[in-house]
Amino acid sequence: MASLDRVKVLVLGDSGVGKSSLVHLLCQNQVLGNPSWTVGCSVDVRVHDYKEGTPEEKTYYIELWDVGGSVGSASSVKSTRAVFYNSVNGIILVHDLTNKKSSQNLYRWSLEALNRDLVPTGVLVTNGDYDREQFADNQIPLLVIGTKLDQIHETKRHEVLTRTAFLAEDFNAEEINLDCTNPRYLAAGSSNAVKLSRFFDKVIEKRYFLREGNQMILSAVCWQIFSILIPGFPDRKRFGGGTLKSLHYD
Repeated sequence: MASLDRVKVLVLGDSGVGKSSLVHLLCQNQVLGNPSWTVGCSVDVRVHDYKEGTPEEKTYYIELWDVGGSVGSASSVKSTRAVFYNSVNGIILVHDLTNKKSSQNLYRWSLEALNRDLVPTGVLVTNGDYDREQFADNQIPLLVIGTKLDQIHETKRHEVLTRTAFLAEDFNAEEINLDCTNPRYLAAGSSNAVKLSRFFDKVIEKRYFLREGNQMILSAVCWQIFSILIPGFPDRKRFGGGTLKSLHYD
């Protein structure tokens, strides 16, 4: 198991939204009995079966980095926190469904993690609306998770979930709403479990498979260019379509 490939996923959101409880539930499949404030960053690991049930199935480690602090922290705190944002493969944005401010702050958290917090006030806004162009070229998979669903009265749920659906749409991400004190929200086969698995599969694909695919395409393009520019350059088919290697000519 120690030799498994792994990916790094940030878990971001305001203090008190339930990130630690969520990470514990995802990694241990148990409710965290006595959650405490996270200082700096806490890392836990989930074992995930990529493309489970298919011939391509493979097991990976998912490192979940629970980053503490406040999005409104001083620049010195943000600079310290920035060390956790290196080599990120995916981001889970967590907000409290009962706290609208925590939902709004997800924009600022995402901008900070993606190294685009260019203005002190955080999010760029056009005509009162979120400017989606800020994430138009984002290649890091995102997932939005709303916590404390159990604390929203039935008469208010439709209103709250309609609002948060727009939040996920802004990030071009899927959305999961749950209660971290109840494992049934992530029960095997549930829609939430399917969304979570799909997100982790996407993170793994971006980290490993798409990169390898791009390298193969680049290799093929280089081979074609060399065959045009260099007379007598060998036919790539003679090498079984393998990757480009160093060749010497007299």
